[in-house]
Amino acid sequence: MTSRLVGHVNLGRAVLALSLCGAAGGTLVAGLVMPFAGGAGLAARSAASALTDLPAPLREEPLPEVTRLLDRNGHQIAQFYYQNRQSVPLSAVAPVMRQAIVAIEDARFYEHGGLDLKGTLRAFVTNTRAGGIRQGGSSISQQLVKNIMLTQAESEQERAQALVRSFRRKLDELRYALALERKYTKDQILERYLNIAYFGAGAFGVQAAAKRFFGVDAADLTLTQAATLAGAVRTPYDTDPSLGDERRDRLRARRDLVLGRMAELGVIGKDAARTAAAEPLALHLRPEPGGCAGSAHPFFCVYVEREVLTNPAFGYTRADRERRLQRGGLTIWTTIDPVAQRAAERAIAARVRPRDNQVASETMIEPGTGRIRAMAVSKRYGRNPHDRDLGPSTTYNLAADTAHGGGLGLQAGSTFKVFTLATALKQGMRFGDGFTIPGAYVPSYGYRDCSGRAVNDPNTVIHNAGGEGGGGPYSLEMGTWQSVNIFYMRLEREVGLCDVVQTAKSLGIRRADGAPLHEVPTFTLGANEMDPTTVAAAYAAFAARGRYCRPMAVTAVVERDGTRTDIPPACATALEPAVADAVSHVLTGVFTKGTMRGQSIGRPAAGKTGTNNGYTSAWFAGYTPGLAAAVSVGDIRGSYRYPLTGVTIGGRYYGAVQGASLPGPIWVASMHAALRDTPAYGFVPPDMARFGGGFTPGLKEALEKQREKEKKKREAERGKHDDGDSASATEKDATDGAASGGEQASGSTTTPLAGGGRTTPTAVRAAPAAPPRHSTVVHPTRNSPVATGARSAARGTSPRAPLRRGPSGVPATAGRTGWASLARPHAAPPAAPPAVRRAKARGDAARHGAAERGTPKHGTADHGTTERRAAVPPRTPRGRHSAVSHESTHPRTTHGAAHGATHDAAHAAKHPARGRATRRAESPARRHPSAHRVRRHG
Repeated sequence: MTSRLVGHVNLGRAVLALSLCGAAGGTLVAGLVMPFAGGAGLAARSAASALTDLPAPLREEPLPEVTRLLDRNGHQIAQFYYQNRQSVPLSAVAPVMRQAIVAIEDARFYEHGGLDLKGTLRAFVTNTRAGGIRQGGSSISQQLVKNIMLTQAESEQERAQALVRSFRRKLDELRYALALERKYTKDQILERYLNIAYFGAGAFGVQAAAKRFFGVDAADLTLTQAATLAGAVRTPYDTDPSLGDERRDRLRARRDLVLGRMAELGVIGKDAARTAAAEPLALHLRPEPGGCAGSAHPFFCVYVEREVLTNPAFGYTRADRERRLQRGGLTIWTTIDPVAQRAAERAIAARVRPRDNQVASETMIEPGTGRIRAMAVSKRYGRNPHDRDLGPSTTYNLAADTAHGGGLGLQAGSTFKVFTLATALKQGMRFGDGFTIPGAYVPSYGYRDCSGRAVNDPNTVIHNAGGEGGGGPYSLEMGTWQSVNIFYMRLEREVGLCDVVQTAKSLGIRRADGAPLHEVPTFTLGANEMDPTTVAAAYAAFAARGRYCRPMAVTAVVERDGTRTDIPPACATALEPAVADAVSHVLTGVFTKGTMRGQSIGRPAAGKTGTNNGYTSAWFAGYTPGLAAAVSVGDIRGSYRYPLTGVTIGGRYYGAVQGASLPGPIWVASMHAALRDTPAYGFVPPDMARFGGGFTPGLKEALEKQREKEKKKREAERGKHDDGDSASATEKDATDGAASGGEQASGSTTTPLAGGGRTTPTAVRAAPAAPPRHSTVVHPTRNSPVATGARSAARGTSPRAPLRRGPSGVPATAGRTGWASLARPHAAPPAAPPAVRRAKARGDAARHGAAERGTPKHGTADHGTTERRAAVPPRTPRGRHSAVSHESTHPRTTHGAAHGATHDAAHAAKHPARGRATRRAESPARRHPSAHRVRRHG
């Protein structure tokens, strides 16, 4: 102990001797001199006490490091950082780099114990003569302490304290440096210093600096490169090469100084120093952007970022999660597939341009896992010049909901009919079942939300496409393929609105804005605003045979220490596999007999178009067994004020954008390219014993009448043009049964009643259908191949399947809707859905007939007609809850009586000029395509 005290007394005397050098120089020298003015003995005792009672070493938290996002193949797609740093061991740093930093910053580093008095005095004299900083006065240990304090500062005040020049701070810095010297070896201190030091140009640590300045690893630095980086440490801002030629000249001067110092110390020869000094800087500044703006896939990057910041698995609070993302040095494996991503981006770019006011978005999801394989938007990510709202860029992730950086979404249109279809099949409806619909429909009774409240809307008139009638018998398949609005409104009423809503919720359907779903009569017509990711995930569940999986973007997280945590899919059974198979069976006909006829990806696929009332937005959602995708198109300025009529998108004019005219082709092109190198699989055939054998009264007669009409038309055309090819094509159309009951089939000109039963394409038959169970009686009329369609194709002359039973197991009688089978000997009729039985018990039949007979016609634009007819803009629906009829265009549809005429009149009185479709122009979110929900005022 005595020797240690004597040593510190000698230290105090040595410091006192420094004062004889004259003018005050370095902060440490000047500061240490001050206490000795009152007497050498007192100074010696103070110094001895300060330097003997050393504190514990500084608490060292892990250094902030870069978090990297990798695609499914392990390639980096983005990075997040508070400080661009990647820590490396000393063995991964070139020896010449270690020599250069020691030579210029602390030549006696391996000789002193934390405070080098000789080196400090030498630096003071050298810097005084030079009139500037040429050599460091603090040891590497002291600089390490300063950097630790600065890095761990949580506030601006703490950062200022770490940088303040005072004797007290210098003394604390020295004491902590001595404590570090006791705790670590010299090499350990040097390793920590090289990883924490700032080199300029946004590079923290030697590895990041080597990459940033020269595009190489720290292990591969040459003498010239090492001397350049060593020279930058002392004044990283004044020598930042990214800030102009003047600072590059300063950096070169510092490099040459380092080379001279290395030669002076004998680390390198003088000739080597001269040769290296003659070389140019040879910088290869490589951008190291942080955040999603610098990502190759920015919209997907935004989704991942929001997923991390909102997931409690990454921290208890948002601040904790943000700190972990920015500083944690994580490696996050994501789900994105470069092949699928390129396919989506190219398909959109070929049809929609960034400067178009209309914007297209697409998300692709893997069925059975929920993994997002692609997420693309027609706009570029970022801000527009002068921070304008409109332009080629956006910071909103339009393919996602608000929770993941998106906006308020677009009404989903007839893509929602699939949830009513699934509910009907789940409740016992069969292929071929159907009923006769009127030419117009008023949802005046029979609709209750899940709270039991009546949500009927007697002020709304629903039309099929064109508003000119279109009534008649429709089977389940025909109503789906032709996207018939009235058929689906009736079907929703019979199966129960709440049941349809519950089906949708079980498939992950949530509004894009996070609000509760609007449980209104037009729910089946897609009145709720959605995002492509949510819709794609719901459709993926049908491809996965009823297994719904929450969309996921992250598959694994690797900590900086190498610990890996795999994240499994979050899935649950939403539908019976047999029901999902039946839905797929019907939806495949959309490509062969429905609104997407003539468009194909060359493999079995199922899907549904969606065109909103007034052409405010357009959708297509579909899937194969291996991949699902949803595409939406709307105007970024507000879909209700700017419908998709008479618009030029991607250099092409559209009289009216329909689900099959723009979203459909984007879907086809992207899916074809994304699946190019994957084998084609068919869907599991439906259980025909359970779902085959339906019947629609009057359908056979209607089809025969249509054939006669088509035959006369062909004969007339043949007499006029003698065009055999045209006649054969028309005949094929009539036989196939494509029609324009809702959205226009691609290239179709047939009438709404065209088409009969469902015929399974050969490619779709992945396996033979299950043999039907036998029944003792076969109804001759209902075995007609024209009337039974898919049942005839799949079952041939096989006997009928047995009757269906209701939920209680008791055979049900035929319902007034015409779904159920006709009564036959030895078997009771199949069960009608519960909603049918409830309606019958209430005695609704009389009101039903009266409502439908008394419905007025309000024809507007026709979503099922050609572009020539649709070129006249339809009336745009107004009101915050304006429901969309998607394949029909009734002039006014609202979400229930509560938002009907009274609300509209009040609004019109308050805003006579703007009307109910006016949006709040002052709100950036309302100018966004996601803000397509119309705002009511007053």
